[in-house]
Amino acid sequence: MDEDERYAYILKDLSGRFYIGSTINLERRVKARNKGYTQTTRNMDKPEVVLVQEYETLELARKVERRIKKLKRKECVEKMVKDGFITMKI
Repeated sequence: MDEDERYAYILKDLSGRFYIGSTINLERRVKARNKGYTQTTRNMDKPEVVLVQEYETLELARKVERRIKKLKRKECVEKMVKDGFITMKI
């Protein structure tokens, strides 16, 4: 994994709940979440990465993260996961 990579990602747990995040090191972030270091995902039931998308900068990945979190309908996130890509205009 290249240090210049920037990601927005979506986790989904067994109950169907989503978590949206961004990071510069996806592997490290997922390991930290799996070990319970993050309060938000600690309460999720076996979350797994269901979608990852790379961006040019961390700032852009974070903008996408914020936009997804503002979506009012879970179906929008489900569609992104099903389609295999994040569709956000920045």
